[in-house]
Amino acid sequence: MARRIIYVGRIVNLGIEDATLPDGRVVELEVIRHPGAAAVVPLHDDGTVTLVHQYRHAGGGMHYEVPAGILEPGEEPDACARRELSEEVQLQATDLRPLTTIHTTPGFTDERIHLFVARGLTPTTDHPEDDEYIEVVRIPLAEALAMTADGRITDAKTICALHLTATAMS
Repeated sequence: MARRIIYVGRIVNLGIEDATLPDGRVVELEVIRHPGAAAVVPLHDDGTVTLVHQYRHAGGGMHYEVPAGILEPGEEPDACARRELSEEVQLQATDLRPLTTIHTTPGFTDERIHLFVARGLTPTTDHPEDDEYIEVVRIPLAEALAMTADGRITDAKTICALHLTATAMS
């Protein structure tokens, strides 16, 4: 596969790639290569979940999301989920279970996010990274699901993770 690099940044690697379509035609496509990520639903014994209300410049302001982060080189998705759980919402889990893995936008990126649910939660003393603005919010899972339906939660990984968590509980 031929690839012409356009830009390499801290998170993304944008290039033009030659792609062979199923019918044999070769076309040029813009593709963002991404290291992947992990996201986790912190589910408390009382049926509440902990979310972040986080500033997202590209998204135009504050967004409700599950804790998530980019995989470090060589890092396993479950280790990333545990790291982000501690950094973003100051929690650790005795039980971390995979929900699924999603492609965020396969039309132009290979980004995959590994989704988890965390239980057996206890506090840590960690803190968010310096380039993040995060407010920690704990609400009933049912309310979080309602927020996905009424548009207060628009983040795709969060919507998937919350609904998969609710399904796994039933």
